[in-house]
Amino acid sequence: MTGGTKLSGPHWRRVMAALANNDARTAYAQIVLGADLLDVVADLNDHRRNRAIAVLLESGLVERNAANELEAPEAIFRDLLTQQPRRQAQTGLARFMRLGRIERYPANMAERRELLAWIVNEAFKPGEHLTEKQVNERLLSYTDDVVMLRRYMVDFRLLERTPSGSSYSRHDKS
Repeated sequence: MTGGTKLSGPHWRRVMAALANNDARTAYAQIVLGADLLDVVADLNDHRRNRAIAVLLESGLVERNAANELEAPEAIFRDLLTQQPRRQAQTGLARFMRLGRIERYPANMAERRELLAWIVNEAFKPGEHLTEKQVNERLLSYTDDVVMLRRYMVDFRLLERTPSGSSYSRHDKS
């Protein structure tokens, strides 16, 4: 814990750190399977064994019951999931993007045109003439399939291509 923040209940980082520790992960598996305390990672020296159990206790993956036995509470994973904020429903063009890249194209042609027009406005300046390679390089930040994206932009008359295919420019309405 950093910055003096007190976490209530288990925290996913502590749980993941515990499960990343081979000794703790082995001990956890044995506890889940119902091993007696003396049998949990019995092949380790006392220091490593005690450390593995301490990591599990600190993370919340295991608890001591009234008989001082170790048990794995089933609720920990449900508790961890409730700590995560729910994703807000996205609206507008954001519905079709993920991390600034096209995740999927809108089926609705008006929305598809809007998405393509937004990308054209972001990627190309008015009056700029570019080679196909330059266009592809700019579109690569929006998708891996630059050929399809470029084709859509030409089909929607957002990007103009010379008949020879040697140059592309943004189609700006007068």
